[in-house]
Amino acid sequence: MTDPRTPDASRRSERSRRAIYEAALALVGEVGYARTTIEGIAARAGVGKQTIYRWWPSKAAVLLEAFLDLAEQAAEAAGPGEYEIPDTGDLEADLRLVLRATVDELNDPRYDVPARALTAEGVVNAELGATFVEKLLEPQLQLYVKRLRAAQDAGDVRAGIDPRIALELFAGPLAHRWLLRTLPLTHDYADLVVDYAVNGLAPRD
Repeated sequence: MTDPRTPDASRRSERSRRAIYEAALALVGEVGYARTTIEGIAARAGVGKQTIYRWWPSKAAVLLEAFLDLAEQAAEAAGPGEYEIPDTGDLEADLRLVLRATVDELNDPRYDVPARALTAEGVVNAELGATFVEKLLEPQLQLYVKRLRAAQDAGDVRAGIDPRIALELFAGPLAHRWLLRTLPLTHDYADLVVDYAVNGLAPRD
């Protein structure tokens, strides 16, 4: 039998990893991406910096994995089947619901600051940007594809429309306003985006 007094290395590693995630997200929120360092993350997490370098090659990689973990926690909290765009048969209402939730998430400081940092770093770091898109953004965008295809099957969206392009009519305006801070990102704005876009996707007489 395993001696219960023997430290469990896997549990210790998981605790350290979780502490590093929390430290990275907290520091970026407090001091910004540029002033966040591996040394700072290590000190905040209560681990040696070599522990971080053993698992990640850079602070960008740490932040990306921490942000992905945050998204996974949100999906788990939502429950099985809940982390999708609903299909009530009313496309416009379903999309309004999702875009409003997106507005709330983008305005939440827990997501806003690290998401901006990763977006900016991904512009100059092509590998990080590609990983961010592949592991986080594209799976979320595919939820729109699924819902729009269902709307096509129901006759609510024109058959010739490419859902992967059409989804950008919804996601693109929110991302633009959020990233560039052109105007406030609100529920009313999200509702108008859905209204304008859905009317353009509807079947034509």
